[in-house]
Amino acid sequence: MPWPSRLKGKALTELHQAHAIRAVSRPGAGHSMYRSQRAGGASYLTPNKCQHLPPYKTAQPKKVDSFHALVFSETVFRAPITTIRVNMLNSTSPTSRARVTMNDVAELARVSKASVSRFIGEDRQLLSDAIALRIEQAIETLGYRPNQMARGLKRGRTRLIGMLVADIRNPYSVAVMHGVETACRLHGYSLVVCNTDRNDEQERVHLAALRSYNVEGLIVNTLGHHLDELRQLHEELPMVLVDRKVEQLQSDLVGLNNADAVRQAIDHLDERGYRDIVLISEQQDGTSSRLERVSAFKHLIAQREHLRGHVLETGDQLGAQLQAFLTAPGPGPKALFTGNGVATLTCTRLLRELGWPLFDDIGLIALDELDWYPLVGSGITALAQPTYDIGVTAFECLLNRLRGDIEPPRLLDFQAQLIIRGSTQPRQ
Repeated sequence: MPWPSRLKGKALTELHQAHAIRAVSRPGAGHSMYRSQRAGGASYLTPNKCQHLPPYKTAQPKKVDSFHALVFSETVFRAPITTIRVNMLNSTSPTSRARVTMNDVAELARVSKASVSRFIGEDRQLLSDAIALRIEQAIETLGYRPNQMARGLKRGRTRLIGMLVADIRNPYSVAVMHGVETACRLHGYSLVVCNTDRNDEQERVHLAALRSYNVEGLIVNTLGHHLDELRQLHEELPMVLVDRKVEQLQSDLVGLNNADAVRQAIDHLDERGYRDIVLISEQQDGTSSRLERVSAFKHLIAQREHLRGHVLETGDQLGAQLQAFLTAPGPGPKALFTGNGVATLTCTRLLRELGWPLFDDIGLIALDELDWYPLVGSGITALAQPTYDIGVTAFECLLNRLRGDIEPPRLLDFQAQLIIRGSTQPRQ
């Protein structure tokens, strides 16, 4: 059968690249090895030897551009030649080079593979300075990058810490996460963050995923509605809770002293002459920190007969409720106390929409300190949470458990810091 003088068909997609490479590199029926020839910037393949046709006789394969190669099927003389698009990488491309292995490093450094393993592991101090220097130079020369996941699985340690958050858009969650990640990095760990978006099913899915990643420990900032899964995971690895209690879970808890933060807010408003105060909280969904703040607020208001208190929640009715509160007669100057950054943003927008001059006729104090607070009106008075320190401490608690700490679960409460601005001007 004559060698085809024209190629049939158009270039195929790169989906077939793996098959093409196998077909080119493997001798098949009716032909042996192929070699690549290059001329005038173009590449093509020619048969080295053929039982049915003398080499380079009859018709030569068609020359193709530098992104094409001819691929011969195993029935090359009974089927047409197929053209497939293949990325012809130059020799300097990283993907065209073989992956550098630990054996390569050992050979270049003239040491054993075990010595290289010690150098990149936790036993570097066992090596002499001379050997360590040769290994370091070999790694730099070859550009060796150890496979940390493979090393972790081999040793039973992945150096991964999981963090489950309820809402990654919440500024509090982001700030705490920053502290956790920084502490992880300082101790040689990497952080895997999963956002449940306040969805119970998503929380279940993420817990299963974190288990499959073989995380060494878990930091939890969710409602913990999947208690059975959390308990089972807690039996396998240490766990620390942030901001939110899960009563049935015996774990360390790191967060804010909510009762003290609410007391500071009420004391400040009382001293400034505010007598009619409303606490605005996000909708109650079982979050322990929200429940604690509402409970502390009601308790403190009940102790002070000259104050009147109300509790409202964010939602569709909040605008009308705020308008009713602001226009109703009361025992004295009015103030809003927002329970977190999300509630503060909601209330600030509503005050503008309702036409109330910010902080002229009404006071505002916010729990949480966000970057934009000083920019609104004369500035929003805030109770700043040490979110970064909360994140760092959460990781340190987890690290202590990883190192064998078996003390009873701890409750680590941080104090809020009062930052006074123009939103709580003194009232007569």
